[in-house]
Amino acid sequence: MTLSKAIVTNRLKQPFKYYESIGSTNDVAKAWLEAGAPDRAAVIANEQTRGRGRKSRVWQTPPAAALAVSVILQPPAELIPQVNFLGALAVYDLAAEAGCSMIGIKWPNDVQVQGKKVAGILPEVVWKGSEALGVVLGLGVNVRIDFSGSELAETATSLESVLNRRLDRAELLQSLLRHVDHWYSHINEESLFRSWKSRLNMLGARIAVEDLVGSAADVLPNGSLLLRDDCGALQTVAAGDVFATFQVNGRGAGA
Repeated sequence: MTLSKAIVTNRLKQPFKYYESIGSTNDVAKAWLEAGAPDRAAVIANEQTRGRGRKSRVWQTPPAAALAVSVILQPPAELIPQVNFLGALAVYDLAAEAGCSMIGIKWPNDVQVQGKKVAGILPEVVWKGSEALGVVLGLGVNVRIDFSGSELAETATSLESVLNRRLDRAELLQSLLRHVDHWYSHINEESLFRSWKSRLNMLGARIAVEDLVGSAADVLPNGSLLLRDDCGALQTVAAGDVFATFQVNGRGAGA
């Protein structure tokens, strides 16, 4: 079943805006939040032409091939960093519910299936002066994009490619938003961080993050990575791209 405004209206209970084609769901959601959008409102698109990931990377969503959703969340300001955890966990649970195996989260929030990235997650805080109005949680999930023969074939995949069967994007959308809602209800609990940490697929592995190389020793409650370098010193990494990772204890970490 393809997505449409009528189908989404019939399936969702929360406030939403639906677009057949849009530049960026995050941009629309941020403007809506500034205008007074309610907590948990969502912006949904069948096609996204100017989506973006971390470091302003392009994240395009072809028509009828993926999920492009931005959810407006308004947690207490001190809990805003937790939104990164709940976004990754919601996509992880979506993939598991669809029937995928070998799922993991590559720090900080890349959800991988069989070692390949299946989703992009981008939380963006919206400010009014020094006051945080809330967070727009952008979620892009590859459903039926075929990466074979492309430059991303070794690093990206789609749910249908993994499962080798057709999926209903309307059902996936419902599932994704249900999981966002579930984890959002736990945003003030330690279980959110513990669940995110337990699903990371690179702890204990030898990795490279930006210009640092060493072992992924641990993560902190604020989401920072502790990397033990080759001299034995612990380095705290607040953000960056993990690459050149290796398989540890049978868990694929991916590049």
